[in-house]
Amino acid sequence: MKLYYARMTRAGRPRWMLEEVGAPYELVRLDLSKGDHKQPEYMKIHPHGAVPALVDGDLALFESAAICAYLADKFPEKRLAPPFATPERGLYYQWIVYSMATMEPPVLKVFLNTRFLPEEKRSPAAVEEGKTQWQQVARTLEAALAGKSYLVGDQFTAADLMVASIAGWSQFLGLLEGFPKLGEYVARLAERPAFQRANAD
Repeated sequence: MKLYYARMTRAGRPRWMLEEVGAPYELVRLDLSKGDHKQPEYMKIHPHGAVPALVDGDLALFESAAICAYLADKFPEKRLAPPFATPERGLYYQWIVYSMATMEPPVLKVFLNTRFLPEEKRSPAAVEEGKTQWQQVARTLEAALAGKSYLVGDQFTAADLMVASIAGWSQFLGLLEGFPKLGEYVARLAERPAFQRANAD
């Protein structure tokens, strides 16, 4: 397998996942500042010229959540997804979709308007809107984690990986203040050896 990757991007999620499954893979580092991700050869793999993308034989796959879910199913012996057709599997799908559809947008809104966009293009109103939306997300996750170490059942899954990666991003932006349970969850998952390997360089 070959993972197209750039640091400090969503590509960190499938790299973490690849380390969790322990399968051999080639890491192809793209320099976004040089436009590596917009070169014709890469655009054939990812039509939007973004990262990550995974190539596994004849399969070219993009979207970080899809790659992580695919890897969980490809290596069932690693137990990174609950069994099919169980209530736990339904909740697993819920949290993976929630991470991208509900959790990431307010974090991205705050990031763009405090760190990424030029000063003249930043919107204080968008920052406040993002922070307000995040409050509901964080409360929802803290309730889901009440009395538990992981979101689904009693074991780490790809859903935890997705949620923790975005929660870690929110922590970088100062959004976890007032949510100690979520902060503890992020810190605990960051201690996993696979996470450490994926972020070593």
